[in-house]
Amino acid sequence: MSNDNTFRAAVVRNPSGPDSIEIIELPVVEPGPGEVRVAVAAAPVNPTDLGVVSGFFHQMGMINQPSHTGIGWDFAGVVDAAGPGVELAVGTRVAGVVLGFDRDFGTYAEQLVVPAADVAVVPDELDLVAASTVPLSGLSAAQIVDLLGDAPADGNRLLVTGAAGAIGANVVALAADRGWQVTGLARAEDEPFVRGLGADFRTEAESGWDAVVDTTSQQAWSLTPVRDGGTFVGVRPNLTPEPERGITVNTLMVQANSARLAELLTWAAAGRLPARVHAVLPLTEAAQAHVATAKGGTRGRYVLKP
Repeated sequence: MSNDNTFRAAVVRNPSGPDSIEIIELPVVEPGPGEVRVAVAAAPVNPTDLGVVSGFFHQMGMINQPSHTGIGWDFAGVVDAAGPGVELAVGTRVAGVVLGFDRDFGTYAEQLVVPAADVAVVPDELDLVAASTVPLSGLSAAQIVDLLGDAPADGNRLLVTGAAGAIGANVVALAADRGWQVTGLARAEDEPFVRGLGADFRTEAESGWDAVVDTTSQQAWSLTPVRDGGTFVGVRPNLTPEPERGITVNTLMVQANSARLAELLTWAAAGRLPARVHAVLPLTEAAQAHVATAKGGTRGRYVLKP
C-alpha cells in the first residue's frame, strides 16, 4: 500500500502485452507554478493504451523511456494540491487528458500532476467515473467535427464508421450541429443505440457519401465510400490514405482544450453526449481490463479506479 510519501501507478518496463503491466510505488510530487495535483478517481482504458502495453509504439520509435512508460490518457478526480498562480481550489472535481506517448507517467495512477490550464471542472450532475470517459473521445470527436467544418450546401451526407464506438458515437452526436445529415455504420445489434443518437443507420458502406469519418481501428473503409471531391477524416495518422479523386483527406491529431472539454462535460451531464462505462475495476486489475478490452465487442469503457 502507498503512504503519504508515495503513490501507486501502473507502468510497463518491457512492454509485451497485459502481463507486462506492473504496479509500482512512486514518490509524491508537489505541483509547481500553474500546476495541480489530482487525486485520480477514474481512468478509462483506451485502445491506444493497448498499443503502448504491447510495445507497438515503442517499436515505431515513438516511446523511448529508460526506466518505465506510464499508461493512460484521460482521467477524472479531485484537486488535492495547487501550485502558485492556480485559481482552482483544493476539492474541485476535474477531468482532463494527458497527451503524447513518450512519458514516464500516465493516468493509471493514484495521483497525477498536470497543468491547471489543461483540466476542466466536472459538473455536479456527472459522476467522476462517467466523466473520465469524456476527455479523449470527446475532444477527438469535437476536433474531427472541426476538421469537417460546416456541411456544404451542395452535399451534407456524412457517414461515420464505428458509430457505436467511443469516438464514433461522439462524432454522431456532435456533427448534426454543423449541418451534417449523419448516418452511423456499425454492427446490426448497435442499431438502436446509433438511431438513439439521432442518426440514420447502415451496416455496409456503399459509395457516394459527401464525407466519411472512419473511426475503426484499421480504417478499413478508407476513401472507397467517399464521392469524388468529398471529405475524409481518419483517426490513425499511420494509416492516412493518399488523396485521390479530388477528395480532401484529414487526420485527427487531438489537442488538449480545457474550454472545449468543459463544454463537452456539460453536454455529457445533460445526456447530450454519451459517456458509457462498461465496467469499473481496481487499478490492480489493469492487466485484466486490457485483456477484456482487446477482445472487443463491448460498448463503453473499462474504467480503472485507484
